[in-house]
Amino acid sequence: MRLKKTVTKSNTTYCIIWDYNKLNGKRTTGVYEALGNEQKLIERFGPENTMDKVYEYINSLNAMEKENKEKPISLTLNPNKQIEKDVDRSFFSGHLILRKIYYDLEINKICDLIKSKYHFEFDLNKVVECLVFARIIWPSSKLSTYSQSRRFIGNYDFDIQHVYRSLGYLAKEINTIQTELFNNSNKLLNRNYKVIYYDCTNYFFYTEEDKFRKYGISKQHQPHPLVQMGLFMDADGYPFAMNINPGNTSETKTLIPTEKNFLSKYNLDGRNLIMCTDSAMSSEEIKSFNSQGGRGYIITQSIKKLSNELQEYALDMTGWRILGNIYDIYNLDEINRNEDLRKQYYETIFYKETEKENDTLKEGLIITFSFKYQDYQHVIKSRQFERAINLVEETNKKNKEATNKKDITKIKKSVNPNDPKRFIKEIRTTDTGEIASNIEYMVDKEMLEHEEKYNGFYGITTNLIDDTPTIVKVLHNKWEIEESFRIMKDELDAGTVYLSREDRIKGHFIVCYLALFIYRYLEHQLNDKYTVHQLVHALQEMKMLEFKGKGFVPVQNRNDLTDDLHVFLGISTDTEIVTYKKIKKIFKATENHN
Repeated sequence: MRLKKTVTKSNTTYCIIWDYNKLNGKRTTGVYEALGNEQKLIERFGPENTMDKVYEYINSLNAMEKENKEKPISLTLNPNKQIEKDVDRSFFSGHLILRKIYYDLEINKICDLIKSKYHFEFDLNKVVECLVFARIIWPSSKLSTYSQSRRFIGNYDFDIQHVYRSLGYLAKEINTIQTELFNNSNKLLNRNYKVIYYDCTNYFFYTEEDKFRKYGISKQHQPHPLVQMGLFMDADGYPFAMNINPGNTSETKTLIPTEKNFLSKYNLDGRNLIMCTDSAMSSEEIKSFNSQGGRGYIITQSIKKLSNELQEYALDMTGWRILGNIYDIYNLDEINRNEDLRKQYYETIFYKETEKENDTLKEGLIITFSFKYQDYQHVIKSRQFERAINLVEETNKKNKEATNKKDITKIKKSVNPNDPKRFIKEIRTTDTGEIASNIEYMVDKEMLEHEEKYNGFYGITTNLIDDTPTIVKVLHNKWEIEESFRIMKDELDAGTVYLSREDRIKGHFIVCYLALFIYRYLEHQLNDKYTVHQLVHALQEMKMLEFKGKGFVPVQNRNDLTDDLHVFLGISTDTEIVTYKKIKKIFKATENHN
């Protein structure tokens, strides 16, 4: 640091200037502290030996720098001076928390491995960092993500073409990425993959069908081409493996190929794994495959689809047990008639079990019942039925007032178990009541009553005979994969793709996969104290304002959550000002951590 003297016709001013490295590594000179004119110097340092004291102060600052100590920063702001034009001043800093996890998982090394294989010049790791961080903090299109990359603190300098090219390379190495992430995470975590959960979902596109985006059964009930994603999760909710398929692919054909792949790639052949999935995967092929090599399966069983004999057994209110009690047998009707007993057992999981044989396998059938789940389903179906009533009344009224046939409104019957229109039936009549061409709708109360008798019941089939405690525990954790899909769709906005090429779409979903893993890791490291909304919102609010030559001033609220995030990071970024030196220290600490 050194003193700079500026002389004009009317005044002489002094400032301390210093040389420093910007975050991009370039060295520049800036004003460290404006001291003012001679009068200001005298007021601050005294009238005697004023300049000697000024140099003593500068020498003390230089000594602090040599000792690698942070120096106090003074900000002098001029209310009459405009800020620089077209210069970014506000930056995101929440990604610094995520960056620690990114490097702990050695995703940077995965990027280096891919780069070494294809020998391209641009920095794949920097692009992937931005794609993953933006997917968690501000999910948006790839073009918007590219624009946002300038607002992440750090030297993220690449072109938009590099974003799209990166997605292509990620798609080519989708299996390598999953395998390397699995191996790297095992160094970091005690991964619990005795139980693997699997489910499929799909994402629709506002476009015409092509070779990859195909029409299929949409879980969002959208009449658009789809891409299907299958996601495997471990027992702690971490992504385990994934597959991406055209939207018309049968779900039952997606599990075994991916499972075979990760059994081989993850060296899990012969391990006692339990595959837990829903009734869509209840094919004999899947059950047979997961009855080999010490593996097991737990698959949701629709009680409605059981044989009459087994359905009668499942719905019988006698013969129920409670885990941990091998002596007592419970009658659910007796409990339901007694208000005190119903309150006592309201959240209890009752179960009964029997054997179920098919052509090739001998398996157990376990039925569970919960009064709480019964009430929950009753409320849901009652609301759906009420919506069906309203729709019928509105439609019938419109049709009575219609003067032309083309103005007649039709309600398309649905078989979806969550669609209120399944409770609506159509009757064609004349004014005299004979069957004819006039359309009228009514609600089917008998269907509601039929569905209500299944409320509270849940069935599964399994080859884990005589291991009911394990099975019930597995079912209790099944919500994790459902929540992960919700996080993927809602918080990470995985459905916002805006891409057309198959390789880039697959690249997009592997970015979402990495983002979900990083989020889950952060969530667990904070002891699951915070909801996904709280965590993401906190990361979004972590911003800094740059003062050139000085550093970054945090403009976020400090609270218990941000304190916990900084404890996890190991370095605080919520001091009154964060110097360039400290930012570089954070980057270096995260990169060297692994």
